[in-house]
Amino acid sequence: MNTSSVAPEFLHRTVLLEEAVDALALQGARTDGIYLDGTFGRGGHSRRILSALGAGGRLIAFDKDPQAIACAGEIADPRFDIVHDSFATLDLALSARGIGLVDGVLLDLGISSPQVDDAARGFSFRADGPLDMRMDTTRGLSAAEWIATETEQNIEKVIRNYGEERFAFQIAKAIAASRTIEPISSTRQLAQIVARTVKTREKGKDPATRTFQAIRIYINQELEELEIGLQQAYARLAPHGRLVVISFHSLEDRIVKRFMASKAHVEQPDRRLPIRAVDLPQPEMILISKAKPSTGEVAGNPRSRSAVMRVAQRLPVAGAP
Repeated sequence: MNTSSVAPEFLHRTVLLEEAVDALALQGARTDGIYLDGTFGRGGHSRRILSALGAGGRLIAFDKDPQAIACAGEIADPRFDIVHDSFATLDLALSARGIGLVDGVLLDLGISSPQVDDAARGFSFRADGPLDMRMDTTRGLSAAEWIATETEQNIEKVIRNYGEERFAFQIAKAIAASRTIEPISSTRQLAQIVARTVKTREKGKDPATRTFQAIRIYINQELEELEIGLQQAYARLAPHGRLVVISFHSLEDRIVKRFMASKAHVEQPDRRLPIRAVDLPQPEMILISKAKPSTGEVAGNPRSRSAVMRVAQRLPVAGAP
């Protein structure tokens, strides 16, 4: 992306850039394969993948954010295609393009720095702005609309389940009481409600952190889309294809870890049963690696400190090459 016209505070620093692209194993004949970037963001991973692809290679990227789609429009490369939708629609997108299997899928989860730093998006409590939080501002309920219409019980459930917030009951009660006085339409309003309610918090952490995370994840259906996207990505991976996923909090990473483990480990039958070795259940994937940002990367980009990258590879069917 040409960053000359972008405010410095809205620039995005791609986490685990080289490590993630290296994990796709773009070497030899694989450079002419088909790859998916499930979260284009500001294009860091996509541009790096394109630089490693051969002339016959192809990259299809996805993003729900209209600003990311506009940024992707700056890439004039016939090998590149952008889809304005969630990576959870990758099966439909591939079918529409006549594509069967792909050689690698990269998912960089969470939100980008431009989304966090732009107060107008409503993701952060650090600057006042409209309480929106939608990745795709062209569809769906905003956080303000959801808070205005949802039951107190469901608000509590969301904050507890998606934010792992132990004060979820008290926060939901305070939100419900406050909205009877005036609409909760700004990030500052919500942050102040939470701050008045949560009296203790981990050192260095704003009281509103977990609540904002929870509402953002729920509004954008991030965990549900992750589970759907993982299943679709796996089904579309060619033998030896790589699945690379970067997550930023425990809820995401838990889903990724369990999914990969479920494909890499199979229950073996009782050894006393008369079953031939060739007929034994076989794993469908092999776990390749787990990585975190280096000390140097975290020092240069503190937002990367919670990132975890997991890599798995699709195994060929028994007897296939």
